[in-house]
Amino acid sequence: MPDTTDPWIRHLQAQNALLKVQAEQSLRSYVEQAWPVLEPDQPFLSNWHIDYLAEHLEAVTAGEITRLLINIPPRYMKSLLVSVLWPTWEWIQQPSRRWIFVSYAETLASKHSVDRRTVLQSEWYRDRWGARVQLASDQNVKSEFLNTSRGHMIATSIGGSITGKGGSRIVVDDPHNPTQAESDAQRETARTYFSHTLSTRLDNKNTDAMVVVMQRLHERDLSALCLDHGFTHVCLPAEAEEPTHLVFPRSRRVQNRVPGDVLWPAREGPPVLADQKRLLGSAGYAGQYQQRPAPAGGVVFQRDWFKWYDELPPVNTWAQSWDMTFKDGPSSDFVVGLVGARKGADIYLVDRVKGQWAFTDSCRQIVELKRRYPRTGKIYIEDAANGPAIINALGRHVTGIIAVKPDGGKYARAQAAQPRVEAGNVWLPNPRPHGRLIPDRAWVDDFLHQCCAFPTAAHDDDVDAFTQLVAQWGRRSRGIGILVFDPRPPGERRWPQW
Repeated sequence: MPDTTDPWIRHLQAQNALLKVQAEQSLRSYVEQAWPVLEPDQPFLSNWHIDYLAEHLEAVTAGEITRLLINIPPRYMKSLLVSVLWPTWEWIQQPSRRWIFVSYAETLASKHSVDRRTVLQSEWYRDRWGARVQLASDQNVKSEFLNTSRGHMIATSIGGSITGKGGSRIVVDDPHNPTQAESDAQRETARTYFSHTLSTRLDNKNTDAMVVVMQRLHERDLSALCLDHGFTHVCLPAEAEEPTHLVFPRSRRVQNRVPGDVLWPAREGPPVLADQKRLLGSAGYAGQYQQRPAPAGGVVFQRDWFKWYDELPPVNTWAQSWDMTFKDGPSSDFVVGLVGARKGADIYLVDRVKGQWAFTDSCRQIVELKRRYPRTGKIYIEDAANGPAIINALGRHVTGIIAVKPDGGKYARAQAAQPRVEAGNVWLPNPRPHGRLIPDRAWVDDFLHQCCAFPTAAHDDDVDAFTQLVAQWGRRSRGIGILVFDPRPPGERRWPQW
């Protein structure tokens, strides 16, 4: 027994009691105190983003937030804070709470589970809260353990079975494998598992909480689904790209970020981030570090390569280019029709229509766009997917329809069009020539975004229609390798005039 009459001992006891109270009341204080349990050889590096995340998690514990999405770069304490320390802290207050944790791989989920148990069984934790939180000896394995208050923590992977199990907290940490982010099947598996399985496992869907923490990998990753469903969104890019005003949810503290501001300079300053950008490439860095799954400048097409015109100059040739689909549902691809004009090597995009239209409406859109731009010579429609049905239906009623056989994959076609854009030969109507948006040109912002986001964008219909137009206007000889078909009767056909 320590000598409690010793002033130094009494001072240490008072200090430990104060730290214990601070840890119970503040997740941020708890995190710093618990740090040596898991990282004994690494000093704790304080930063404002840890405080910001901790307050959001405290708001979840208090019932103020029930759906939370956190997008943050890798190795910024996201898993240690969200998946390990926050749950063990909340058990201090509510040991009967039941938790389910999910990651893309069983090994990752198991590691987080072992880390949680390491904290709970540490001397530091047991000395302070061992009387409140005790693990049950008959249910204490690597991926699942209970405490004597009937609270549990279960770890599984995407697709794992949790039939018959529920929780008041569901934490999804890294649902996508970064090396498989381009796989539509892998992404859809995670989204479906979240929607159809995890969402049904909450004990009380009105008051219980789901927290997703990840870096962005694709425009249709699980983060996109969470945003569609109104999750509270915490987005912390490694480098600020625009002025940002962040208000902490509980203390109301304010953190302002200016363009170029680095999120955690003590850990990853500008030189380190520059190296990561070179290693990951612009697309990978934009998603994992900037939480924007397409770089602001663009991947295949750079934003500043496109030129602006205020008024359309005299042009020689007009054409339309169409990318077709008939699935008129909210998650289907789009029908896109572009109107373009040409003068020498320069291509001027004049107008665009876009919608999730069924067959009849798609036909009507082509007829209407031809009526609005009667100088249109050729109407290029891809002779694949749903294109042939449109060609057959309109070929004898709308002049100029050309069926185009796609040459190579989407990415290859975009790369083929890239030099023309980079050379400054593609012009867009300036949507704000006098500082105010012209309503008829509102489409330009979306079109430019879709081109610059390719190939990581959720939809590539604008790019398909655009690269098709560039490809057709890039063909010079009339008999060499031209993969086009004119549905008009032979007597009405004419060779293209280049």
